[in-house]
Amino acid sequence: MIRKACKDDLQKILAIYNDAILHTTAVYSYQPETIIEREQWYNQKLESGYPVFVCERGGEIAGFATYGAFRDWPAYQYTIEHSIYTDINHRQKGVATDLLQAIIKDATSENYKTIIAGIDATNEGSIRLHQKFNFTHTGTMKNVGYKFERWLDLAFYQFMIDQPQVEKACE
Repeated sequence: MIRKACKDDLQKILAIYNDAILHTTAVYSYQPETIIEREQWYNQKLESGYPVFVCERGGEIAGFATYGAFRDWPAYQYTIEHSIYTDINHRQKGVATDLLQAIIKDATSENYKTIIAGIDATNEGSIRLHQKFNFTHTGTMKNVGYKFERWLDLAFYQFMIDQPQVEKACE
C-alpha cells in the first residue's frame, strides 16, 4: 500500500535513510541524521507542497519517496527531482517500483513536465528501475562525490511528462 507519510512514520523513515547513509552510495552524506533533522525535513516538504510517500508491506514501512524542486529559479518550476529509499529487508520486492509509480502519478497530476533522478553510477538496481519506466540517461558527472574512500560518479536520468499547462509569466 502506498500512502502519504505522517509524523508517526518519521522514525522508520529515519532508520531507512540512515542505513542508506551508512551503507550505500545512494546518499552522498557521511553522518546519520537525527529525528529532529527528519522532522524539519518533513515539515519543510509539507510547507513547500511536496509529498512524502511511504510503502507499507505487512503493516510496516518498507520504503519512502519524495520529490522537490530541481533548482530554485522560476524557470525550473515544472521540473522536480525525486528520491526513493527502500528498507534493506524489502529490496528487490517491488517497493521502489510502487513508489516510483506514485511519484510519476502525483507529479503528472501536479502539472510537472520533467522528473530528474540523480543516481550513483554504480547503483545498477536503481538505474534498471528508472530505465523500466523510460527514464533517459542524460549524462554522468565524473568524480563529483567522495565516499567510502573512493570517487563517485553521478548519473542523471530524466522522465518527460506530457506538456503541462504553462501559466503566462509576469513581466
